[in-house]
Amino acid sequence: MTAPRHVPVLLDRVVTLVAPALAEPGAVLVDATLGLGGHSEGILTACPEARVVGIDRDRNALQLAGDRLATYGDRFTGVHAVYDEIPDVLAGLGLDQVGAVLFDLGVSSMQLDVRERGFAYAEDAPLDMRMNDTEGPTAADVLNGYPVGDLARILREYGEEKFAMKIARAIVREREKAPFTTSARLVELLYAEIPAPARRTGGHPAKRTFQALRIEVNDELSVLRRAVPAAIDAIGVGGRVVVESYHSLEDRIVKQAFTAATKTDVPDDLPFVPEGHEPALRLVTRGAEKADQHEIADNPRAASVRLRAIERIRPRPAARRGASR
Repeated sequence: MTAPRHVPVLLDRVVTLVAPALAEPGAVLVDATLGLGGHSEGILTACPEARVVGIDRDRNALQLAGDRLATYGDRFTGVHAVYDEIPDVLAGLGLDQVGAVLFDLGVSSMQLDVRERGFAYAEDAPLDMRMNDTEGPTAADVLNGYPVGDLARILREYGEEKFAMKIARAIVREREKAPFTTSARLVELLYAEIPAPARRTGGHPAKRTFQALRIEVNDELSVLRRAVPAAIDAIGVGGRVVVESYHSLEDRIVKQAFTAATKTDVPDDLPFVPEGHEPALRLVTRGAEKADQHEIADNPRAASVRLRAIERIRPRPAARRGASR
């Protein structure tokens, strides 16, 4: 099995954003997408008073990250879960609120660099793409089992693929000859179906289809729609949620959740905000921050990152708080 490597994206900026929320002894960061633990390691080093709860649905990543972070002792706790299960994870640990939540979305280094997981289109590998590789349908199951209309829909909606229907029809036609099992055959089909002028722009012609399949297999967008509000609800006053997104579909969900959380219920034409109606949260970043050229040169995976952060400035409504701390 090929070995994974990990260069955390925008590590210094992430540390800068979460550090103010982790200054108090015992302050907790939830690393909701632990991966190989690079961000958690940087935060544990820079924030000596903090603890980290690392969540990942991939047991292999949890094991590797746990080994990497073992020197921090009980300052790190790994939990096998999906990141929309944040409320259950915190309840299980007896935590009512936390200082910060970090999401580094998309496919992890663990999954990209281990060929056998089937996330990368650059080399032939089994069409798996499950972030939790012990349960659920694989990308091959989607390709071989979905009707043409559903295939076209996920390619169009999740991959933003202009040739979605053309590709879907070709998949259905080819799977009647033999089922899809590995990535090379799918990549070959995409080269054949996507017109040459389109292949010369927008990166690798397989990028959008592989993204769409990965999102479908792991239900990523639905999970994210639940996870971001749950993270916002989990932070106390001064707490922050930081999200790194890697494509427009993710970033749009994050932007909408942050916008909703920072709005007031006061009509726009009212000249002032009455006491008690102020937003409970504020945006920390102005729009979505991007990696600079130096970061991208050091870590090409940073090229598409969009980073947003939000901070709680007023307490949560009492009815939404848990009973334990």
